[in-house]
Amino acid sequence: MTWDLSPGAWLLAVDWSIRLAALAWIPSRTTPAAARSWLLLVGFVPLAGLPLYLLFGHPWLSRERVRRQAQASQAIREGQAPQAALRWTPPERGAQSELAPLVERLGDFMPVRGNAVELLDDYDASLRALLDDIDRARERVHLLYYLMFDDAVGEAVVAALERAAARGVKVRLLLDAVGAKRGFRRYARRLRKAGIEVHDMLPGGLRWRRSGRMDLRNHRKIAVVDDDIAYVGSQNLAEAEFVRGFSNRELVARVRGPAVAHLEAVFASDWYLETGEILEVSATRPVQPADSAVQLLPSGPAYPFANAHDVVNAVIHLAQRKLVLTTPYFVPDDATLSALRIAALSGVDVQLILSASNNQRLTAWAQQAWYDELLACGVRIALYRPHFLHAKHLSVDDDIALLGSINLDMRSFALNAEIGLLCYDRAVVARMREVEAEYLRDSEQLSLETWRTRPAWKRSLEGIARLADSFM
Repeated sequence: MTWDLSPGAWLLAVDWSIRLAALAWIPSRTTPAAARSWLLLVGFVPLAGLPLYLLFGHPWLSRERVRRQAQASQAIREGQAPQAALRWTPPERGAQSELAPLVERLGDFMPVRGNAVELLDDYDASLRALLDDIDRARERVHLLYYLMFDDAVGEAVVAALERAAARGVKVRLLLDAVGAKRGFRRYARRLRKAGIEVHDMLPGGLRWRRSGRMDLRNHRKIAVVDDDIAYVGSQNLAEAEFVRGFSNRELVARVRGPAVAHLEAVFASDWYLETGEILEVSATRPVQPADSAVQLLPSGPAYPFANAHDVVNAVIHLAQRKLVLTTPYFVPDDATLSALRIAALSGVDVQLILSASNNQRLTAWAQQAWYDELLACGVRIALYRPHFLHAKHLSVDDDIALLGSINLDMRSFALNAEIGLLCYDRAVVARMREVEAEYLRDSEQLSLETWRTRPAWKRSLEGIARLADSFM
């Protein structure tokens, strides 16, 4: 028997074969929400949807990277032994007592006391502080950043690193291969000529198979200077308006004390993942009179669990009185949406602070699709107007603050390597409340009645963008 089919019939057979194969394959290899989005795409455009899924559908990493992360995690846990006397013990009751053990089991770091945490929310002043600290470095400078531009800030950072290297300071720089592409291309050769070690993280091109899925990124922003000072937060190494028309506002923590060793351990972990070289990290750091208790939360696809996602949802559930969340990108999954709804309906004062302007158009449309449901259950939503609010932080009641590089979206939760700093300190939370209050003074609070008057075409656009939440 022979089959004499027309080209159209063959195309129809291939289309339906792809759809049926996708139905059997995709749901068993990704989350239900992501499977829904991918099946929708493959169903509409099979010939394009299948290759896109094969490239971007599953956040896989190479076995070598997963193995190295497990080794680094073990080294981090063992390396904290000399700090045993500095372990901070939370009160027997309350959110802190439930949160700290969860964070340690997920992210390897115990909570430590004896730290000083200074919150910096002035963009230029934060950069000046970092450059001044680099100029005072005596032994080493370690920088790990998602984005570095070839602009005035990039030039100033490179010049400071060159001066440090000329003094005999050991300088190492890790830059994300995509986010910092411009800065890496412009400065890598110059920095290496000055004796500075520079590596790109999660490289693409012909090397991508050694890394993992092509769009996985290292989104962390960390600086460590000697045994004294570390920086962690949302700010990159670029001018405030590195995206034209969107002048960024950020929040950065300048940290001193035992937690500096933990931030350096995260740098050393990423250095090992990229180079295979093991760096020595001393656990000894001077205890600070401020005596703040802090804990690190690293996350990313190399870990066995979704660290950032699980901790953020735990924090929301643990709130008793007041919860403030600040993020530039808000694309929640069902678990996060449910946690916010339950908190608000339970009587917690839930305030979400978002940026009125957004440099990601599809994300902006998608996040607006959730406003109606959140406003209806009592979540307050404020849109900050003077700048692009790129800061990422949250505060719970009076005694927990979390800041770093973690956005409240699926990319941060599942695809990016991120870093968060948890502060169990009322003074730090009070300072964060001051920053939040300043945001709110320059924000517009949405009302459910006004929001529901938006045009029908806009609602349709938001709904369509929401279907692509797993691609963001």
